[in-house]
Amino acid sequence: MNQTYTPQEKASRIKGIVGAASGNLVEWFDFYIYAVFAVYFTKALTAPNMDSTTQSIYVWGVFAASFFMRPIGSWLFGHIADKHGRKKSMVISICLMALSSFLFAALPTYESVGMIAPFLLLLVRLLQGLSVGGEYGAVATYMSELGLKGQRGFFSSFQYVTLTGGQLLASLLGVILLAFMSEDQLLNGGWRIPFVIGGIAAIISLLARSGLEETLSSADRDREESGSLKALFRHHWRTFLLVVGYTSAGSLSFYVITVYSKTYLTNLGLAGNTVGLIMTACIFVLMIAQPVFGILSDRIGRRNSMLAFSALMAIFIYPVMVIAMPHFSSSPLMLALLLIFLMLILSFYTSISGIVKAEMFPPHVRALGVGFSYAVGNAIFGGSAPSVALQFKASGHESTFFIYVIVMLVICFLCSLKLPKAPQYLHHDH
Repeated sequence: MNQTYTPQEKASRIKGIVGAASGNLVEWFDFYIYAVFAVYFTKALTAPNMDSTTQSIYVWGVFAASFFMRPIGSWLFGHIADKHGRKKSMVISICLMALSSFLFAALPTYESVGMIAPFLLLLVRLLQGLSVGGEYGAVATYMSELGLKGQRGFFSSFQYVTLTGGQLLASLLGVILLAFMSEDQLLNGGWRIPFVIGGIAAIISLLARSGLEETLSSADRDREESGSLKALFRHHWRTFLLVVGYTSAGSLSFYVITVYSKTYLTNLGLAGNTVGLIMTACIFVLMIAQPVFGILSDRIGRRNSMLAFSALMAIFIYPVMVIAMPHFSSSPLMLALLLIFLMLILSFYTSISGIVKAEMFPPHVRALGVGFSYAVGNAIFGGSAPSVALQFKASGHESTFFIYVIVMLVICFLCSLKLPKAPQYLHHDH
């Protein structure tokens, strides 16, 4: 059935997608500032008697720990989104991110409070993890429900446009602050500035979100099972496991390529500002590729997009990262092109990351199903990627880490084979 929309309906839906996406941009900007500025606050917030590797492992360990708050956040905010509305869930999560960003900017140093400093770092970061955990499921659900029929892949791709946009802005802010401040100034408290900017941005985004329309019908909201974890596992546990299966490899690949590769390039001997420029350029390409791959998924189907992602990434990640990159370590341009190549393969997954999950769950447990399955896969395999890779490197087996990534991609391929050829839900508007 060909769905037609009035110009007012189209405009209203697009406005809703922009509102949800803008908040998503800010949430992820605030979340990624940590990864970009970690090198500057590591010394201030950890014990000076640790060697620099131990300090780094702690700070990246905190990064990984925040991912374990995501399942809790996705359960809590998924329940709110399925029981009380998508809008309410998105408004609360952006408030929490604003609060945690301002708290991060105000963290006391190790010098002033001793061991309390690394503990407070962990605490504030866990709050951020809780907020982002809630963000993904509600936004993916909201954008998939507002997307126009036949163009849902395209509209949903803006979740990762803004997710990578947040990462890009965090990376860009690093480049800008380095242009205006010395490394010493950043080490001596300058690292607080990005968190203040993030908190202010979250407040602005809150204003955009407060005007969103609700997509959850009152019939779905009033169902006894709405937002219930028990209902999700009783009736949809197979779907849940399937989504965790393909999310794990997607998240792992995403964090290896967009976060760990920064450390990887630095270890190849490139200067910090060169690495910053390469990453910023590559993430920009990743961001603008999302709608193109979203449109492609509307043409070829989500299942084929997922199969293409898992097969191509499994084939190319090892030769590119382990063989080609060290070979071209003296050419920043070649390194950037290699990274862009991997990011384009990654786009088969990221562009449909939200919709491929949303189409698997009915409305009354959709935000919970999407968010919780994503958070579990992400917590175990995504957020741990930089620290696991560093541990492989410390033991002298860095290349083995990429074999672990390939094994996960093979599992993803097998899970993708199980995807329905046509969506089970969301095939018509409610």
